[in-house]
Amino acid sequence: MKVSSSNYGLLMILLLACCAAQIFAEYRTCISGPCARKKIACPAECPKANPTDPKVRKVCRLNCNSPVCQTECKRIKPNCDAPGAACLDPRFIGGDGIVFYFHGKSNEHFSLVSDLNLQINARFIGLRPAGRTRDYTWIQALGILFDSHSFSLEATEASTWKGEVDHLKFSHNGEDLIIPEGQLSTWQSPDSDIKVQRTSSKNSVLVTLPEVAEISINVVPVTKEDDRIHNYQIPSDNCFAHLEVQFQFFGLSSKVEGVIGRTYQPDFKNPAKPGVAMPVVGGEEMFRTTSLLSADCGACVFSPAGVLDQKDTLLMDFGKLDCTGGSSSGHGIVCRK
Repeated sequence: MKVSSSNYGLLMILLLACCAAQIFAEYRTCISGPCARKKIACPAECPKANPTDPKVRKVCRLNCNSPVCQTECKRIKPNCDAPGAACLDPRFIGGDGIVFYFHGKSNEHFSLVSDLNLQINARFIGLRPAGRTRDYTWIQALGILFDSHSFSLEATEASTWKGEVDHLKFSHNGEDLIIPEGQLSTWQSPDSDIKVQRTSSKNSVLVTLPEVAEISINVVPVTKEDDRIHNYQIPSDNCFAHLEVQFQFFGLSSKVEGVIGRTYQPDFKNPAKPGVAMPVVGGEEMFRTTSLLSADCGACVFSPAGVLDQKDTLLMDFGKLDCTGGSSSGHGIVCRK
């Protein structure tokens, strides 16, 4: 069969494009699981795990808990319907994929994750309308402890929501931190042990602790529609700006604790009642900390000098799961370059 010169030229262009995509594609390698130690190239559609193009909306990830060892494209922003998510008032999806609510209490702090080398706390804000028996709460800030360092991120208070205004405030080791606005604007600590990248020009970031965790974060308000549906009775002078969060972990120990951290334990039995519309899980006393950057809760296991035991039976890796395509998408992304 003869091939016309035009068809041959098109074929060569496609072949060169394919080869170029493979040349510039990054590789991902799992720490453990069925795909452990296998070097797998990222897809041509999302060749980078950390792209520098502000137009890119999806990144390369590898599901190390799946027997199908192949990379796939996942969106950068938090997915509130996937494992590792903490959104709304607040609604969690654990590493086990089970949805539960943890209300906590307004103006108090709770440990979301406490492991030997990592502590992530949250400050809750909220209100209690007259006649209600509990606070309505949202996550307003995150405090992260790792090694001897600390990092915090919070949604600043606003009477009305303005999307053109940045509502994020940062600090590192107790000092205020300015990260210029602009998509892909990036800050990295002097020791390169934490990186913050804006995934939108304002109000969205990706926090990375290399080989430890990635945290996707959005700042959002309580909308008038949410207020109407749930009857929060939000006042006119505060839109309760709060965080939408999704965690991805690169190797937790079997000792991991915290509101969502414990759901990654290998033998954890989730107390959330199946079939209930809003399964509420307690543990306020167990997970309460005295401040955003304290690891003094009753169940906390973090140590500033904490080092993961390489003989630990878990070292499990969980991460982002895009559930928009159905319930069979897998259990998480746990890999490193």
